[in-house]
Amino acid sequence: MAESLALDLARIQFGFTISFHIIFPAITIGLASYLVVLEGLWLYTRRTLYRDLYHFWSKIFAVNFGMGVVSGLVMAYQFGTNWSFFSEFAGGVTGPLLAYEVLTAFFLEAGFLGVMLFGWNRVGPGLHFFSTVVVAVGTLISTFWILASNSWMQTPQGFEIIDGRVVPTDWLAVIFNPSFPYRLAHMSVAAFLATALFVGASAAWHLLRGRDEPAIRTMFSMAMWMMVVVAPVQVLIGDLHGLNTLKHQPAKVAAMEGHWGGETDSGEGLPLLLFGWPDMAAETTHLAVGVPRLGSLILTHSWDGTIPGLKEFPAQDRPNATVVFWSFRVMVGLGLLMLLLGALSLLQRWRGRLYRSRGLLRFALAMGPAGLVAILAGWYTTEIGRQPWVVYGLMRTSEAVSPHATGTLALSLGLFVVVYLFVFGAGVAYMLRLVRKGPVTDEGREEGDGGPGHQRHAMRPLSAVRETFDDDGRV
Repeated sequence: MAESLALDLARIQFGFTISFHIIFPAITIGLASYLVVLEGLWLYTRRTLYRDLYHFWSKIFAVNFGMGVVSGLVMAYQFGTNWSFFSEFAGGVTGPLLAYEVLTAFFLEAGFLGVMLFGWNRVGPGLHFFSTVVVAVGTLISTFWILASNSWMQTPQGFEIIDGRVVPTDWLAVIFNPSFPYRLAHMSVAAFLATALFVGASAAWHLLRGRDEPAIRTMFSMAMWMMVVVAPVQVLIGDLHGLNTLKHQPAKVAAMEGHWGGETDSGEGLPLLLFGWPDMAAETTHLAVGVPRLGSLILTHSWDGTIPGLKEFPAQDRPNATVVFWSFRVMVGLGLLMLLLGALSLLQRWRGRLYRSRGLLRFALAMGPAGLVAILAGWYTTEIGRQPWVVYGLMRTSEAVSPHATGTLALSLGLFVVVYLFVFGAGVAYMLRLVRKGPVTDEGREEGDGGPGHQRHAMRPLSAVRETFDDDGRV
């Protein structure tokens, strides 16, 4: 009993810290690419609103980037403290993959981040734009390595087990394991959608308060175009990802669908359950409301196809269907709302009321956190659906946890909750204050071509001060 409770506390602690961490890199990935687009448009058109938007969102990016780095460090330490047996077993794969992320992505971002954030009037426009592009590429490279590591844990390939430890034999097979391309595409697009919803909600808030300015309109328009174009792409990627999961992790898909087996014995195909309550003990889904045959059509792309039910797997190898069933529906439900938001924005754009439809603006404002919630719901579906395995089919989660006392894990979890809510709560509050302030007109405007008294080549600390004084000593 004590060992089971300790395992649950260790899992809750890791789930809590990763839930905080994942939202910051998601916004970082999307904002970095958004900043590339804004600066590129500024260089191409020289319209000041793009420059103003760049400086506005670069501040939010900086705060978000810092919180992402801090939360990620804590998570990395937990592999050694709470999951030491996992590190001993699979460290030969996961260790190098995380090291590659640091050596390629993190060093790349750190090397050019300072130029990007502080070099607008201190370096040439070409170098500054290059720095912004490199930082954005760095965030995507980081995503590549992190998803390679996680995908290997889901669909392990390219290894041998020697003396109880995983030894890589084919690094290309390790990295490009069967689920990796789908997870990488799904997560990257999810980050872009979450950022678009964040940007759109920020613009909608200002428009609802009467701040109808070109920069605000541009923010909202760009965000809604992202919803129109990218949300349907995510649906397609999700379908392909689901087919891949059905092939390699059928128990997870059965839990997602609340499918226990036996429903297709009559030859009527598999229904798609819209609602219901999977009961792990009774091995059934109570109060099920479904659409006949739609499950077969979506899951197998055939009218009467079927999938393995949870009863076909040993009870000890089944994921928690109750949690996975509902986390999956939260993700899909929010995805459908994103499609609706994009469609409504397209309709109001055609009517010429994109910036004046208060119903659309309120909808966009309410959808602001939806992208992040969908990412968390999808992450829970992925990770809880993998249980009881930490490395699918190779090592159980109960075998990976460090032998800590229940009291120690409970105390550390409580401290994490308090510290995280205080530190990251303050960071999020500050970030929202920046959003409420909105873009500043003519921020980052150059006052000269360089030399004494200008920011590009400041010769002493006070040379970069813009303010001048009159004869009375007033600014």
